[in-house]
Amino acid sequence: MCFSDKIYLVSGAGQGIGLAVCEALIGKGASVFAIDLKDERLKSAADRLGESYWPERVDVSEHEAVEAAVERAVKRYGRIDGLVNAAGLLRMGTLTDLSEQDWRATFAVNSDGIFSLSTCVARQMKRQGGGVIVTVASNASGTPRHSMGAYAASKAAAVMITKTLGLELAGDHIRCNIVSPGSTDTAMQRQLWVDENGEQAVIDGDLTKHRLGIPLGKIAQPDDVAGAVLFMLSDRAGHITMQEICVDGGATLGS
Repeated sequence: MCFSDKIYLVSGAGQGIGLAVCEALIGKGASVFAIDLKDERLKSAADRLGESYWPERVDVSEHEAVEAAVERAVKRYGRIDGLVNAAGLLRMGTLTDLSEQDWRATFAVNSDGIFSLSTCVARQMKRQGGGVIVTVASNASGTPRHSMGAYAASKAAAVMITKTLGLELAGDHIRCNIVSPGSTDTAMQRQLWVDENGEQAVIDGDLTKHRLGIPLGKIAQPDDVAGAVLFMLSDRAGHITMQEICVDGGATLGS
């Protein structure tokens, strides 16, 4: 899996899975145009990763801001070999209690953001003759989760956006795939833990909310997900498109 001298645009690049993807790519010789909503996250990562990590604050829910960021990436590097959609937003609440604001904010990042970034980058990839798009979705996109209706629905939309792009762009030598994590040790996951037993509670599951545990007996680390993303970006996955890899330790029983 060679990534030397290749250029990648990664959203949600300041922490969690997005940052792990950046670290893995840079470790294999790539350069990353890293976008995130939080300046402090980007600065901290840039201080550690050096000039191969080019940070910019971008709100993926703002289409014009995304267009401008893609233009800057192309101006700086000349091309974009791959896009990783790793930005995400979680607003908890049952659908009957969730506010319209939370619903719209979730879709603005998790679905609209995928559409904006993927289509803007895809136009550049068509001009340059090819590329790879990988969307980080969720195992919740195919399995109902209590109090996660907005998140699950928005991630399901992200999956179908990516698969449809894969069909439409196949003739342009652009592959589009999905990596869907389950519970992963990130800030998003930790915000759901109510005490020091939060991790074990996720592993054990909660039958009162119809949620199975994790058969492998552990939650994922960001590097576990990043490894799947790098495979999908690599030439080893050169004949794979419109597919989804689930990285959840068996929590959805392969369904």
